[in-house]
Amino acid sequence: MRISFHPDVLKQLQRLPRAELEKALQVIIGLTHDPRPLNAKKLVGNQHDWRVHFGQHRVVYSIDDAAGEVTVFNVAKRSDAYR
Repeated sequence: MRISFHPDVLKQLQRLPRAELEKALQVIIGLTHDPRPLNAKKLVGNQHDWRVHFGQHRVVYSIDDAAGEVTVFNVAKRSDAYR
């Protein structure tokens, strides 16, 4: 699978502390091998949107199986991830 990013995600990643940034990158890289890991949950409202958590943070993404692409929309703390 190929990974693409919403333009805001790069800014969100830059704001993370270094330890969380490294974990976020590991999670995102892991999505190339398995876009639906065991700790991923499907979001209600759209059949392609998923989320995966690491610590207090969430990665919200969409999977396009036909194109072989994962699009990351949001990387944020749990309290801010769905706003």
